[in-house]
Amino acid sequence: MLELYQFELSHYVEKVRLILDYKGLAYRKIEVTPGIGQLDLIRMTGQRQVPVLKDGSEVIADSTAIAEYLEKQYPDKPIIPTDPKLRGLCLLMEQWADESIGINARKCLISAMGQDPSFRTATLPPQTPDFLKSLIGAVPGNLFTLPGLPDPFKSAKDAMKRDLASLCFILMEQPYLVTDHPTLADFAVAGLTMYIKFPEGPYLDIPASLKGKGVPGIADIGTFEPFFTWRDKLYADFRQASPSSSSTSPSSPTSINIE
Repeated sequence: MLELYQFELSHYVEKVRLILDYKGLAYRKIEVTPGIGQLDLIRMTGQRQVPVLKDGSEVIADSTAIAEYLEKQYPDKPIIPTDPKLRGLCLLMEQWADESIGINARKCLISAMGQDPSFRTATLPPQTPDFLKSLIGAVPGNLFTLPGLPDPFKSAKDAMKRDLASLCFILMEQPYLVTDHPTLADFAVAGLTMYIKFPEGPYLDIPASLKGKGVPGIADIGTFEPFFTWRDKLYADFRQASPSSSSTSPSSPTSINIE
């Protein structure tokens, strides 16, 4: 069985999970232990980032490389068009999602955590002691904004709003971003917007208080509702419920065994 080394809350991992589910591929999630588990990743791949996919003796790091590997090794339900123009558009859009949406979404999430103590505590690992959760939750809002200084995350939030507006325009008259069926572009965009608004439903092993919660000033603006409605339908159509019986719980991270 395929093995996915991951952090449950990684939006780049979510991109890969969407692809695996769409292709109908069974896989086992292995939650990487922060710190020591990442040292194991370095020994496996020469780098410390997730996601990492293991398929027998093959070990692939990076979400884009994993997507390309899955497309080559498991060609059923293709996610990269063969038509040259559509293929180029799909790959460009996936790269844009990685480098714009993915990076700015992380900054937007950090900003939201600084403003909203309940958001901050909900993203803590489940094994965090109650006293520490209370301590972190007691920190006042606007944690990252100092009086008299501009919001350090304003440019990221403005860029995210422009990206979401552009996506809404693209999706006004077509069901998916590139073709009449989902492609890598769709799964990249859907997965990498996870931090802007966490999907509801049984897809992620995260606290219930995080499901459906989003970045204030973006996720709760009606202008972007068409995008999140589209994303919710993509999840409902193709994302599988989290297979807790065959996964490693984030509350008990597993160190990686090197073969």
